[in-house]
Amino acid sequence: MEYRRRALLGAGAAGIAAAVGGCLGSDAEGEGSIAGEELALATTTSTEATGLLDEINVAFEERFGTRVAANAEGTGAAIRSARDGNADVILVHARSREDEFMQEGYGVNRRDLMFNDFVIVGPSDDPAGASDTEGAAAAFDAIASAHAPFVSRGDESGTHTKELVIWEHADNEPGGEWYRSLGQGMGETLTHANEAGAYTLADRGTYLSRDDIDLEILVQGPIEDGPELLANPYGIMAVNPEIHSNVNYQLAMTYIGFVTSPKGQEIIAEFTANGEQLFYPEALSAEPNFQQYVPEGWQPDSADE
Repeated sequence: MEYRRRALLGAGAAGIAAAVGGCLGSDAEGEGSIAGEELALATTTSTEATGLLDEINVAFEERFGTRVAANAEGTGAAIRSARDGNADVILVHARSREDEFMQEGYGVNRRDLMFNDFVIVGPSDDPAGASDTEGAAAAFDAIASAHAPFVSRGDESGTHTKELVIWEHADNEPGGEWYRSLGQGMGETLTHANEAGAYTLADRGTYLSRDDIDLEILVQGPIEDGPELLANPYGIMAVNPEIHSNVNYQLAMTYIGFVTSPKGQEIIAEFTANGEQLFYPEALSAEPNFQQYVPEGWQPDSADE
């Protein structure tokens, strides 16, 4: 799907201030209205496959009279689209890639949005004994040692990025006939793994939203007291209008303001599939977390002055 390209909205200081605040209190038909505009959102397949994206976007469109043109293609592809100026805002889940995007100057005003976790799933008879291991890397080692079939998304998504991180912690390396790289989304990967009786790494939300597969969770993530290595945080940020003058920065900040507001966070918290909560809101906290706005570990040059 191609994004529509627009000219940057003219906005005075009051308009920018309202955008940064999310425009949550403004009249959609009043002065500086965004009604009738279209937001280009680049995001991950998990937000779409679970149905959460539709839930959020319908509420946003009803509130502000805008349309969200969402392209769910995985974190790597979403970031490439934004880097090329073909998105106003990105919602992704690979912090290392988000940090690189910010460091290159393409992303601004990042916020923590929500989280769930990753799980290692496979056939119920668990031929590799992954469920008997301690930790995600050990489970991958058991799968590799047994040459049990493993299906990888192989698409530079947030899930694929996390998989590669786990392999870095393991003693074995992926490869050979037992390791199958699809280059497809989470839904297709789960379907393929289910049909092949294979193992795979999945985000909990997409896995729980599927009632048509027989794969079982063999290694839990931190939501169920599993290893922190399987944590899956999501972030959202606007594309820098100083890099791409065509982006609709005001509308991007309105969307960020909405999804990180009490109302947006309530939508995330209450969204379920098959009776299970899929995502956990993380934007609002009594304790400040300034690290969410900058690349992890970043400190100003004057920190010791």
